[in-house]
Amino acid sequence: MFTGIIQHVGVVRESSPSPSGRRLMIDANSWSHAPLAGESIAVNGCCLTVARTPSAGGGLLEFDVVPETLARTTLGALSPGAAVNLEHAATPGTLLGGHVVQGHIDVVGRVTVIDTAGGEHVIRVEVPAAAAECITPKGSVAIEGVSLTVASMDAGPGMGVWSLGVALIPTTLRETTLGNLRISDPVNIETDILARTVVHWLRCFGGRMGDRTEVRTAGASEAP
Repeated sequence: MFTGIIQHVGVVRESSPSPSGRRLMIDANSWSHAPLAGESIAVNGCCLTVARTPSAGGGLLEFDVVPETLARTTLGALSPGAAVNLEHAATPGTLLGGHVVQGHIDVVGRVTVIDTAGGEHVIRVEVPAAAAECITPKGSVAIEGVSLTVASMDAGPGMGVWSLGVALIPTTLRETTLGNLRISDPVNIETDILARTVVHWLRCFGGRMGDRTEVRTAGASEAP
């Protein structure tokens, strides 16, 4: 589990084919945290396991990215020199400054608007309707692993497409990769686990569970 508060921005040094998919090597030399092999690290919001690290002092972190992850995230498009958001897994003593983030990407969105008028920095991201129903105005969403508050959700220009709006504060622009986004850039989106669970429950059991409740209530009222 993560919190969506980025701790370090690393740099991709290598992304190469491997028997398991791709091997990703990230330079995290100046990170105060020293990840160990087997540890979970969120890379642009995607939970990955450290395959190898050269020393306890940091250095090049190596990750194996499997085909499923490559198909569902932006990690396969990373090239040497790309900056990436890094966060180590939360501990029982971690301050929950953002929100509960699993590191499981739901969809890849696309940046459609970057508005810096009036001193604000607002971006809009196009997301499919399947993800939009789990995103609530004033709720939480993770974009590239960054915990953000949803400013707006509006119907997009195409069928089955919605537009997610978030406002970025100076700290976010300075301490994460979001300040480098450009129009049409793809971004990893993880919806809030609480909203996603409720939507899933209603899809699977909403009507039927309601019927069962009515039956139980009726049965109870008829009992002697």
